[in-house]
Amino acid sequence: MSVASKANIDAWFERIGFAGSIAPSLETLSQLHQLHPAAIPYENLDPLMGAPVRLDLANLQQKLLFDRRGGYCFEHNLLFKAMLEELDFEVKMHGARVLWGLAEGEEPPLRHLVLTVEVAGVTYLADVGFGGQTATAPLRLRADAPQATPLDTYRLLEADGTWQVEIEIAGAWHALYSFERTERSMDELARLNDEADSSPFFTQNLLVAKVEKARRVALFNRKLNIHTVGAPSEGRLINSTAELRELLTGTFGLQLPNDERLELALQKIIERESD
Repeated sequence: MSVASKANIDAWFERIGFAGSIAPSLETLSQLHQLHPAAIPYENLDPLMGAPVRLDLANLQQKLLFDRRGGYCFEHNLLFKAMLEELDFEVKMHGARVLWGLAEGEEPPLRHLVLTVEVAGVTYLADVGFGGQTATAPLRLRADAPQATPLDTYRLLEADGTWQVEIEIAGAWHALYSFERTERSMDELARLNDEADSSPFFTQNLLVAKVEKARRVALFNRKLNIHTVGAPSEGRLINSTAELRELLTGTFGLQLPNDERLELALQKIIERESD
């Protein structure tokens, strides 16, 4: 393994603020699963700018750790996988179909990446890259049992080898995505990533999210939503590119790339969504 492709566990720990035990235990996995999405935002600035999303570990670490950017599901979960394996966890990759926000009758493609992790003979679902609905804890791969996390309650359903992940919102269950336990190779993920980062959804919309222990902050184009445990949800519209940039650097903590394509993309969103 080259130096460029070696997992920089110390840089990751510093980025997410972790200083606990590194034993490959459920407690360690749970802490890492909570800290990662609280520190590293979900964002799709590269597809929005027309820049390629690169999945090799050297680029992932440069972007998410040292450049203080974020990424979307493939980036988050591949980085998470590399770091977990450096800590001697057993991790597998699976393709998933996004059901959240899906129009009725629409057939979802494989467009998401999730992980399963074995801990003491028990399988857990780990996913630190599902945007504003990212779980703040790993979920035990067990059907029909509600599982509370620091922020929300989830459940997994299973039928004929297909697992479905749901979140409870205001007393109702909402489907997030489905997956099978078929392992995916990096070649397969590279193809899925190419399809995702060139899709209209990611090239025409701004998506940013940060999921903390007691708060979710999500931005879709110019609409900002904040959900805090024990408080009413807040929402407001962003009215200028300057306000957008301030939100991205302040609330989400992103170090924005110095690229005129980003400014043009943000301006286009403000103008389009204001019509």
